[in-house]
Amino acid sequence: MLSVRPKVAELAFHVFSRSLHPELYTIHKTRSVERDHYTAQIDITNCGHVVTWNAAGVTLCEVATSAQQPLPKRRCLLSKPLKGSRTERADCRQGINYRTHFQLERVEPDLFWMVQQQLGNGPTEGLLHRFDSSGRMAFGALSYVSTETRRNSMLLQAIHTFPDDFAIVKVETLFSLDGESKTA
Repeated sequence: MLSVRPKVAELAFHVFSRSLHPELYTIHKTRSVERDHYTAQIDITNCGHVVTWNAAGVTLCEVATSAQQPLPKRRCLLSKPLKGSRTERADCRQGINYRTHFQLERVEPDLFWMVQQQLGNGPTEGLLHRFDSSGRMAFGALSYVSTETRRNSMLLQAIHTFPDDFAIVKVETLFSLDGESKTA
């Protein structure tokens, strides 16, 4: 199990049609969501996040983590390096739709510190975790995950900072049942 944040060059993005055992990653913050038609568990981990969404007998599990993180291969719907900008989708059985857009952006130090400060000091309704400094920088990384829930959908927005690389990972995902399948 990884105990420190990976380098941004080692990041990966996965989606499974199953839940993952929580012993596979270190959870720093967690939140559960229950609506009439679905449930979700959102975890901030040492590498990024894990979201497990259940509706109509279907489970989807989104994982932003290190490519070195040992994960199962069975029932993996998507496995991509987290580089550049990418949009993905999956239409599952029972009218379940999954849409995501993720990007890794390296920015100038001034812009990075401004984003880091805004995330760390602003009022948040989502999950926020401040990581300890790696020793190279005075400030540690931040992970912020917010959710917007509707009757048949959940929009997730996540931001993960990587101070050693002046990099920011942004993820926007829409989990939905038929009737609310707009693009994320």
